[in-house]
Amino acid sequence: MVALGVVAFRDGGATAVGVVAFARMAPSFLLAPFGTALADRLPRDRVLVWSCLLRAAATALAALLLAANASNLGVYAFAMAATAAFTVFRPAHTALLPALCVTPLELTSANVVRGLVDSASTLLGPLLAAVLLGLGSPAAVFAAAAVLSLGSGALLVRLFYEAPPRGAPQPLSRILRETVEGFRALVRYRDAGLLFGVGFGQTLTRGFLNVFLVVMALELLDTGDSGVGVLTAAMGVGAVAGSLAASMLVSGRRLAAVAGIGVALWGLPLTLCGLLPNRPAVLALMGVIGVGNALVDIGVFTLPARLVPEELLARVFGAFESLVALTVALGALVTPLVIDLLGIRGALVALGLVAPVLVALSWRRLRAIDAAMAHRDTEVGVLNRVGMLRALPMPAIDSLAVHVGHAHFAAGREVFHQGDQGDRFYVIGAGEAEVIGDGRVIRTMGPGDGFGEIALLHRAVRTTTVRARTPLELYTLERRHFISAIGDYQSSAREAEAVVDDRLRSFTPAG
Repeated sequence: MVALGVVAFRDGGATAVGVVAFARMAPSFLLAPFGTALADRLPRDRVLVWSCLLRAAATALAALLLAANASNLGVYAFAMAATAAFTVFRPAHTALLPALCVTPLELTSANVVRGLVDSASTLLGPLLAAVLLGLGSPAAVFAAAAVLSLGSGALLVRLFYEAPPRGAPQPLSRILRETVEGFRALVRYRDAGLLFGVGFGQTLTRGFLNVFLVVMALELLDTGDSGVGVLTAAMGVGAVAGSLAASMLVSGRRLAAVAGIGVALWGLPLTLCGLLPNRPAVLALMGVIGVGNALVDIGVFTLPARLVPEELLARVFGAFESLVALTVALGALVTPLVIDLLGIRGALVALGLVAPVLVALSWRRLRAIDAAMAHRDTEVGVLNRVGMLRALPMPAIDSLAVHVGHAHFAAGREVFHQGDQGDRFYVIGAGEAEVIGDGRVIRTMGPGDGFGEIALLHRAVRTTTVRARTPLELYTLERRHFISAIGDYQSSAREAEAVVDDRLRSFTPAG
């Protein structure tokens, strides 16, 4: 981005920077949802590898054109191709990450770490670009980016995970319908749609910033070409600091509010840059934007992954990346017009207010999302105490938590009787229960113990009676939800069968 902005500015000033930024992002508006729907038919780790390879090839070809002093139109075209490949990478990566986690806190922590890696890249990438621009040329920056993209693909080659079940492959003629499903899901799942909508305040501001970084460095602060890299690196410093703070402070709760604060921190510093246009202040404010970036990523990439069904995740994030590309492109396109109208400082003040105003309008709903997720986290925590459910990847157990019911039994009351038909699985939240087989007490159970799986897994009657020894608080799952979760993953199915075998060895009903 740094090198491309410098090349464009040499071609035609701020207007060229805005037009090239728009041209680089605009095709992704169409390619991201279509490409993600197509890629969702393949293993997601393979999609990531191919995205890295395509990015490496496109960036290397752009470097060759720059080194040969060829037309910059080809450079812009290959930059568009590399950006398009990345718009497929991000949704596939975001959809894959929950499958590698077991608890919501693990997913939050993984996104914190991913944010830290992104933040470090935002710091080190522009610094490297500044050094290479100072010692060499934009061609050297593009070459370095190609090598790094190739290295990313190599890291992914040996990734292993238990993929969620997929239905029979659909004909390619359905690809358009699958593409549209991603956009429809943004409307159907309102909380996820709201989070994405708030996130668009950040991406629109990112489009503003793509132009402002170049214009501030070369015109407002007069720092030269390398100043673009230095300002961007200042964002990286803030992003690293924000990610480190998040890794210590973020507990997985109030992530919607955290994301909203992060979006506001993208805009307010721009407004202050317009009011305080000196180098130390602008560098510090770029750092604040970096902090905001770290906070946005944690919420926007964690919560929607829990609010949308797993099978739709890649398509939803593909639709999101499509709209990200559109909003970034529009932000870059409109900024030169506002600069012409209001001047650099006036444009910074006015455009910086867009994101915080959007957050203020959404704040009450963001707090409501946090309250709902806190309730779900409690139920996920209870389910995760059961061995056969603990083996499930996070999306599966998170989906189960949505269907959890509650039941209360007074001391001495039976939950079910030996010989009854089985329709539910139970987990004890509080209290103790007795397991009675053929009239004698076999064992007692306490908080975190699950029971009722034998009748559900083997389509048999209840093999024992379970009676409340003390007042009993139970979490319940209907047969269809329990069977679907256990049967879809080999690890949990093996764990469940081991539990069944162990219980039938300890007690087998007469007859």
